[in-house]
Amino acid sequence: MKRKTDPGPRLWRHDRKIARVSGLICGIDEVGRGPLAGNVMAACVVLDLNAGHIPGLNDSKQLTPQARKSLFPVIRERALAWSIGEASPEEIDRVNILQATFLAMRRALESLSLKPALLLVDGNKKIPGVDVPQKTMVGGDGLSASIAASSVLAKVIRDGIMEEWDKRLPAYGFGRHKGYGTREHCNVLLQLGLSSIHRRSFCSAFGP
Repeated sequence: MKRKTDPGPRLWRHDRKIARVSGLICGIDEVGRGPLAGNVMAACVVLDLNAGHIPGLNDSKQLTPQARKSLFPVIRERALAWSIGEASPEEIDRVNILQATFLAMRRALESLSLKPALLLVDGNKKIPGVDVPQKTMVGGDGLSASIAASSVLAKVIRDGIMEEWDKRLPAYGFGRHKGYGTREHCNVLLQLGLSSIHRRSFCSAFGP
């Protein structure tokens, strides 16, 4: 059986190459744009790229839940700075999911203790209202160590929040589907209707 290659060194080399030209870089990514319930979460990470790579670091979607949880404390310890921002279901309904995602990203940046020279943004849209130079990267969480690290932090924190909601509202199964529109989740919505953390603008088929 062929041994799986650790993507960490490749992602690290990518960011080091950019940092040699631009200076201090920060990766930013979001999680939770698609779910029917819960907040949208963004994370910023400034890695110490002069140190060795973080083994196993990769796009959070390519990692198991256990691998993400194992990387979570390592990223926080190895980062020069990191921060989190979020936007609520009410804000998502009021301004739409794209603008709420930008809001979460700006909040994360405002909480960051360092000001980077360049922001690496996952996706193809720059964040409006930010005074830091930005470089957008489609699929950036699989290319950049900084973006991958931010994707892991955002995913682990958001999943933890949805697991807490599962304890308060166990009938909805938030601990299993994390608010995404699975068949199980949709069936429960047809039976119970919307909870306080559902996005009304995403759930018109299930009532007010």
